[in-house]
Amino acid sequence: MSDWLPWAIAIFKGAHITALILWCGGLLALPLMLSRHDPAVTPDDYQRIRRATQTTYAVIVTPAAVIAVVAGTWLIFLREVFVPWFYAKLVFVAALAAAHAWIGHLVVQVAEKPGRDCPAPPVWPISATFVPVLAILFLVLGKPDLVGPIDLPEWLLSPRNGQLPFDVPR
Repeated sequence: MSDWLPWAIAIFKGAHITALILWCGGLLALPLMLSRHDPAVTPDDYQRIRRATQTTYAVIVTPAAVIAVVAGTWLIFLREVFVPWFYAKLVFVAALAAAHAWIGHLVVQVAEKPGRDCPAPPVWPISATFVPVLAILFLVLGKPDLVGPIDLPEWLLSPRNGQLPFDVPR
């Protein structure tokens, strides 16, 4: 193992965890911020709510999501994590990204429709964020053996010594 590898893993893991805290916390806070949007608010209050939600989404939550994904991608290859629980985690990361897009859509709707209607109740976007976050925590902290009870045929478990259709660099 190279001398730089443990340091690189620590740096990427720290960046990944910090960005995840900001990303997930922001996704849980934004629906609550959006719930403050009320058709009866004054134009000044509306501008303040709109500015706060857009700034939170564009300046904090979205960059944190990008940093979390980039640092996590580096960790995949630095730690060589290619196990079944990890692939299940990626499914829930995709669900978290979908919740991120939906909450972004809600932020844009509030900005484009001042005073016309209230956004969806915060319970739905919060649930859409909270469920993947809990599943990801369960998978990462528990690292369950997802293939153990499934009996795979021997030909799937052993190399076939076949030639790849392209040259592999050495």
